[in-house]
Amino acid sequence: MAEPLAPALDAEQFAFSLNGGVALRGYMGEVATGTPLVLLHSINAVPSAMEMRPLFEHYRDKRPVWVPDLPGFGLSDRPAVTYSASLYARWLAEWLDSFDTPPDVVALSLTGEFMARAILEQGAKVRSLSFISPTGMGVRTPPKAANGSRVDRFLSSRWVGLPLFRVLTTVPSIRWFLGKAFVGSVPEYLVRYAAKTAQQPGAHYAPLKFLTFSMFTEQAITRLYSRLKLPCLVLYDRDPNIAFERVPELTVMHSHWAAKKLSPSLGMPHWELTTETIEALEDFWTPPGQQVLRSADIEEYGSRRKSA
Repeated sequence: MAEPLAPALDAEQFAFSLNGGVALRGYMGEVATGTPLVLLHSINAVPSAMEMRPLFEHYRDKRPVWVPDLPGFGLSDRPAVTYSASLYARWLAEWLDSFDTPPDVVALSLTGEFMARAILEQGAKVRSLSFISPTGMGVRTPPKAANGSRVDRFLSSRWVGLPLFRVLTTVPSIRWFLGKAFVGSVPEYLVRYAAKTAQQPGAHYAPLKFLTFSMFTEQAITRLYSRLKLPCLVLYDRDPNIAFERVPELTVMHSHWAAKKLSPSLGMPHWELTTETIEALEDFWTPPGQQVLRSADIEEYGSRRKSA
């Protein structure tokens, strides 16, 4: 039997009971007042709130910050249900509806699509939505195996799915996959924690559904992103698994969309370019005309005044 999973973050924990009795668990910062900040991890074989650790550590004593483990991952329940984008959207909207103030949300990778659905389909109230390396913004559409298809049944088989999941979640495999998302070396504690999450009961249910690509939305630009009416930000550079060729379709056509390229990064800029990521988020959240000059800007401004 696997050992109980240790917390991903050294912080106070919370639990929220979703409809159907599924427990959503996660972490919260020390500040109680102000606009909440919600940080959402990605969807893959072994994600958890650990993926958002750099941003949590920065904001934990500055504003209310919440980092859930989505159902199927981390400390949250891992029920044997048919995981789908719509189900995650419903879960997210249900939890966010408990907030007194609409939060700023930062979502990593595929979870950004879930948040867009939560807003459009479930009426989730959100002040702004920031996407880090989002899916659905490239030209190519990933292959998709519908629920009940041959591929779906194949991966759901106890003779195939679970053994495949175990192969994909060995420490060397996790290190290799995470290495594709980092320009430099991968923090070893990130690898080790991911491996421990894979050993929990029911850890394979959601990831195997992810492998069918059924959670991705076809034509997400048209069906999701372009329909959003709130302020949206895209943070990106390069990613070994997805592309961003269609980002200009959003930023050029819609004034409430903005984008910032954080280079060099490969999908996890908030880990390797933490300062740049935070600055981009702060600029996005700051109302026009209220930006504060940073030290580098002040030095440049002073130099121009002296030379004038």
